[in-house]
Amino acid sequence: MESSLEIGFLRVTEKAAIAAARTMGYGKRKYSDQVAVESMREELNRLKMRGTVVIGEGERDKAPMLYVGEPLGRGWTEGEIYPEVDIAVDPLEGTNLCATGSANAIAVLAASEKGGLLNAPDVYMDKIVVGPTAADFVSLKSSVQENVSRIADAFQRDVDELTIVVLDRERHHDLIAQIRESGARIKLITDGDLSAGIAAAVRGTGIHAAMGIGGAPEGVLTAAAMRCLNGRMQGKLKPLEKWQEERLKSMGYLDGERIYDTGDLASGNDIIFSATGVTDGDLLRGVRFFGGGIRTSSLFMSLKTNTIRFVDTIWREEGSKLAVSFA
Repeated sequence: MESSLEIGFLRVTEKAAIAAARTMGYGKRKYSDQVAVESMREELNRLKMRGTVVIGEGERDKAPMLYVGEPLGRGWTEGEIYPEVDIAVDPLEGTNLCATGSANAIAVLAASEKGGLLNAPDVYMDKIVVGPTAADFVSLKSSVQENVSRIADAFQRDVDELTIVVLDRERHHDLIAQIRESGARIKLITDGDLSAGIAAAVRGTGIHAAMGIGGAPEGVLTAAAMRCLNGRMQGKLKPLEKWQEERLKSMGYLDGERIYDTGDLASGNDIIFSATGVTDGDLLRGVRFFGGGIRTSSLFMSLKTNTIRFVDTIWREEGSKLAVSFA
């Protein structure tokens, strides 16, 4: 993708994060999500591309903006020959986190050449996510204890030195018990398994893996990040209700035992991934408002150029005289 698009995608998540952060702590999760969606869509429509949403806010009848299949970008109206791009978005991962002022809310976007991101159904997925150190050591076909032991081997550590992130949900009762039996430590989170998956692939976060059942669309976004980080994401579709089983059948997902690996979920050769912190977290700092400007913290990655950037951006307010400090 052109460098102008790369800068544009970074600006998309930054603007969505800023919009959401202005609502932080008000307890209005739907409103927080709404402003993030509106901001993200507005910025995406400024870009010189023919974009199509493959992971978004839902189908056309459920979401008026950023719905699956929505065309975005100037290429649909200007008639110019702009690149065709598939887009996966989560304008505000952790709506509850933002509403309550809790950690790890982020704005996320992944993009690829057409056909490079799986149009995953909006159902649940059983996942395991690790970074490059343990990428060749884990499998959803193995037991929890086997995977934990192999992750420890990969890091050349004792099992009790590992930290595994799991969503705090009733459905994870058995998983949590098995991890604890293995001897590993658990970090329970209320929301945001996408953020946790990315943190597992970045050294210095203190997280060695993410396990458990979360959204399949978020699994595609996580896989896009893993492609850029040389990490690994495996997932198996896991319908928990009857309507989810029907949804899978209607979309042609008939093999309930298939395990999707990183490259199945994000197969593109030109993947862009951008995440901007809304609230402070394990990986990124949240949006900071101060006299004369706004400061954002982002993780921006490009598979094609093999670059991983932690980007600190200051947005000056118009007419302000800003003294910049990098402490």
